[in-house]
Amino acid sequence: MHIVSRFRFAALLALPLLGAQPLVAQQAAPAAPAAATAPAPQTEPWLYRGSDIPPDPAWTFGTLPNGVRYAVRRNGVPPGQVAIRVRIDAGSLMERDSERGYAHLLEHLAFRGSEHVPDGESKRLWQRLGVTFGSDSNASTTFTQTVYKLDLPAATPQGLDESMKVLAGMMANPTITDAAIAAERPVVLAEQRERLSPQSRISDASRALFFAGQPIADRSPIGTIETLNAANAASVSAFHDRWYRPERTVIVIAGDADPAIFAQLIARHFSAWRGDGPAVPTPDFGDPATDASASAVTVEPAIPPIVSMAIVRPWSIEADTILFNQERMIDQVAIRILNRRLESRARAGGSFITAGANLEDVARSANVTTLTILPVGDDWEAAVRDVRATIADASTTPPTQAEIDREVAEVRSAMENAVATARVEAGALQADAIVGAVDIGETVTAPEGSLAILTGAIEKRFFTPARILASTRKVFEGERRALVNSRTPDATTAARLAAVLDEDVSKLAAARTAAGSVTFADLPKLGTAGKVAARRMVIADPAIEQVDFANGAKLLLFPNESETGKVYVRVRFGGGLRALPADRETPAWAGDLALLPSGIGKLGQEEIDRLTSGRQIGFSFATDDDAFVFGAVTTPADLADQLRLFAAKLATPGWDPNPVARARAVTIAGYPSFESSPDGILARDLEKLLHGGDPRWGLPPREVVEQVDATAFRAFWEPLLATGPIEVQVFGDVTADAAVKAVAASIGALPPRKPAAMTAPAPDFPAHNTTPLTRTHRGQPNQAAAVIAWPTAGGSDAISESRRLDVLAAVFRDRLFDRLRSQEGASYTPNVVSDWPVGMPGGGRLFAVGQIAPDKADAFFTIARKIAADLVARPIDADELRRALLPVAQLMMRMSSGNTFWLQQTGGGTTDPRRLAAVNTLAEDIGKVTAADIQALAQKYLAPGRDWSMLVLPEGER
Repeated sequence: MHIVSRFRFAALLALPLLGAQPLVAQQAAPAAPAAATAPAPQTEPWLYRGSDIPPDPAWTFGTLPNGVRYAVRRNGVPPGQVAIRVRIDAGSLMERDSERGYAHLLEHLAFRGSEHVPDGESKRLWQRLGVTFGSDSNASTTFTQTVYKLDLPAATPQGLDESMKVLAGMMANPTITDAAIAAERPVVLAEQRERLSPQSRISDASRALFFAGQPIADRSPIGTIETLNAANAASVSAFHDRWYRPERTVIVIAGDADPAIFAQLIARHFSAWRGDGPAVPTPDFGDPATDASASAVTVEPAIPPIVSMAIVRPWSIEADTILFNQERMIDQVAIRILNRRLESRARAGGSFITAGANLEDVARSANVTTLTILPVGDDWEAAVRDVRATIADASTTPPTQAEIDREVAEVRSAMENAVATARVEAGALQADAIVGAVDIGETVTAPEGSLAILTGAIEKRFFTPARILASTRKVFEGERRALVNSRTPDATTAARLAAVLDEDVSKLAAARTAAGSVTFADLPKLGTAGKVAARRMVIADPAIEQVDFANGAKLLLFPNESETGKVYVRVRFGGGLRALPADRETPAWAGDLALLPSGIGKLGQEEIDRLTSGRQIGFSFATDDDAFVFGAVTTPADLADQLRLFAAKLATPGWDPNPVARARAVTIAGYPSFESSPDGILARDLEKLLHGGDPRWGLPPREVVEQVDATAFRAFWEPLLATGPIEVQVFGDVTADAAVKAVAASIGALPPRKPAAMTAPAPDFPAHNTTPLTRTHRGQPNQAAAVIAWPTAGGSDAISESRRLDVLAAVFRDRLFDRLRSQEGASYTPNVVSDWPVGMPGGGRLFAVGQIAPDKADAFFTIARKIAADLVARPIDADELRRALLPVAQLMMRMSSGNTFWLQQTGGGTTDPRRLAAVNTLAEDIGKVTAADIQALAQKYLAPGRDWSMLVLPEGER
């Protein structure tokens, strides 16, 4: 079978700006001083001490003499990449009252500058190595840890060595000066300002209630304005010296090279690090209070009435053993059964839109069973009664063995799929798994090990009705807390919440009905398998074939072993946005929420769930520019039935009215939230505004949503499902003959389809405005948002130009980030995006957007226009081109090793062959872009007088 070739990007690899030989090609590790030689691998890996779980043999564990622990392994997914994680066992729960926010502030300072990197240069250093800031290089601070993340693409010996040196300097000697703090403080305060929202206030109130009496109750990692403004070099240095120590550090590396190289580099750069002063013990995180208030109320008009419950129990460190994990699996199966019952009640038109339970350990502070309930309308009391009744029934009457077997089969199927696809699991995910395990005092094992633990539990008959009943009772025992949000103040709400939580609901449980068996024979019958009319290779590298069927359906086929055990399937049909009317509002908005749950023939979503239970069969829906799309990731064994499910949906769609009512309820519930923040206004209005008010984009007015019923929904969607060409994409671990046979028996067996009426015009870009269009929100008075956009183009004629626009956007983004965030501290998340609709003849745009303080609006527009004017006036220098181009090129190279990239590049190619032809120019379009090309694009699209701008201000501001 064909393995995805990287030859196509030889032009990229050959560019002088791409640097030296990849690390994977190196045979010998870089020389290290004798004193820094890595210790021999541990015979008893430190992660597994006290556990009988079999260690994953792919990992090598070690500990340096100074206490730094590490775990390293070889992983070639994606090829050439090295994923590095440096975990410091220090988060917001280690802060004193006067230090709130220091762990997070220190993370910012470490990235800003350190022993080996001048202030502000670390981002540029890694950009020159192909690293995309924010995705490939980032950090996160939680309650219990700070993790620095670096995914180094096409890692060279020199680049990896330099990166490890920089990371070591960041940990041991970050630049902590009053000047650095003064420069970075506005960035952190901007992040804090942008975080504030009704959702964050409810989250804070929930945490204060659920964890009353514990530090986590009021220790948000973002800190407080008072403590951040008081921070200085001395106080932040004291926090650093107390917690940034070798013995509190774990380094994890998974990458495309010999693990011995990684171990030696860790020893080389981290061995000399010494802690400052005696070690300080981790503070006590406390136990949940037993005398705390059991309920609370928030009043957030923008958020629907939503009830959050928690049953909290003390968190204790237990040995991560096989038995411990098997008993946890019993708990998880119990939770899965409960959630399935809750979902069934919601689907049937119950009193709640959605409700679900979860079981988790939270920040080494508590073991918690959480429950979230979103009612239909404002009657949250009825929803709480219904959910409590379902829990009461599950806690008093054992489930059926059939219910248990279904959940166990789904868990087992997922684990078997993990075993089958283990060879292609990304190194970054494996590194993150180690970090997560360290944080909560657990281990990791290979997928085969996890499956063996489950299999052992099954063989011991752990999953019985009696055990599941006992587990259900256990996970709902503990200190109960509940919070309800109300849209309006009401003095009786707290008492009503307490009352409904104490009601006897034992007689309210709905009668259980035995679920009948469903097989694929119950799906509506399809016609005779279709005949192949033509086959031809349409792309040489990668080797993609087009197969035409007699009924007009076409298949793009790419058999390859790049992702073992995975087969990606896309069914593109109809006309997408181009087939929707542009002169009126429609029920198109409800497609994502209601089209799939409406069922197939006489089978509803409940039956379809049972049909696919225990198998790797999915079903997603999306609307593209020029097609509607069904999608799934399946397995070679399930491919035929996956395609049959898609074909049956097209041939005989079901029209259950309940999903339409549910979609309407959830959409209406969300409308007030849009006005609660600048982001909400942008989410509601920006796309429609950028498309000249075209109703195909954005949400319709609320009154339109309220009027949509099942009849109107069916009348709109039924003809769209039945018309237009069908293109199937099957990419992945499957033989060509098996794929063609599966498509012939499913999509190929459908009757010929009528053409789709793709008559809608391309959208108009809004006219240039000298004064920004202004909208207002009802949220935080210190929050605003600004957008400035320039029209570009669209279609497949100029795909090459769209790719170069991505490089222009990267240059623009980097400059805007440096000016608006790093220098001005005006915005934490400024971004620049180029959007080029390949399936539309127009409608493209390049736009900059950022959340800002209201008084920074003029600065945003001034800076953005100055950047645009400078890009028009003069070419960028070689270093800036390298820092913009290399991350784009490296990202493309990494993505090209997976099937999703090729699905995107070739989608729609059977009706528009120009898209297939454009695959041949991928490397050239990016690899040969010059500074002159970037300037020419800026002159073409960023000229003054073409931009459109928008400003979202708090009510009362102008």
